[in-house]
Amino acid sequence: MGLTGQFAMGERIPGASEPGVSATGGHGFQPCRTAAPKSWALAPTLFLATLFVFAQDIPVNKPSVTLQPPETATIYRGHAGTVQLQFRIASGFHINSNHPKQEYLKKTELKLDAPTDIVIAKITYPDGEDRSFPFAPDEKLNVYSGDFAIAVKVRPLKAVMPVKYAIHGRLNYQACDNAVCYPPKQLPVTFEVKIAKSAGEHHRKNPPQSPHG
Repeated sequence: MGLTGQFAMGERIPGASEPGVSATGGHGFQPCRTAAPKSWALAPTLFLATLFVFAQDIPVNKPSVTLQPPETATIYRGHAGTVQLQFRIASGFHINSNHPKQEYLKKTELKLDAPTDIVIAKITYPDGEDRSFPFAPDEKLNVYSGDFAIAVKVRPLKAVMPVKYAIHGRLNYQACDNAVCYPPKQLPVTFEVKIAKSAGEHHRKNPPQSPHG
């Protein structure tokens, strides 16, 4: 009879390897050694990834100036009209006014290129605010911050066609925060004016007829 015939079905053969039996055939218990997951090694990576995602959600202001959408102003040809341009400086920053106290500072200045037969008669800047900052605590700087407006006086000539015209230009400025100043920038500026015929033009073109003519 073979070896398998000496034992009943399901009976373990002596000496066969089984859980808890040593290689020498002894029955001393050998504890199962499972490597513990090194989760602590992943902690710095997870922390940096979380910090990166969190940092992306934090809005960071840039040293910039924006132009609020201007309304189209109606101006009669042969007469002057004023257009108000509203600007906004990013929170935490300021720019030098059009009349800085120090000559070496970059002033805020609006440059415009008007179409033919339309004259930019005058540009009026607001008064700045005198403030001192940590980078120059003993000096008063004349600056704009928050919102400010620049008034542009436009005068179309009498010969100009009564239609809409776009006026283009740029705002030159230099932004600073409480610690440093940033390189000068240019903001593109565009606004429209609608030139209309004045009421007096119709009367001059059609003078009253004399009954004795």
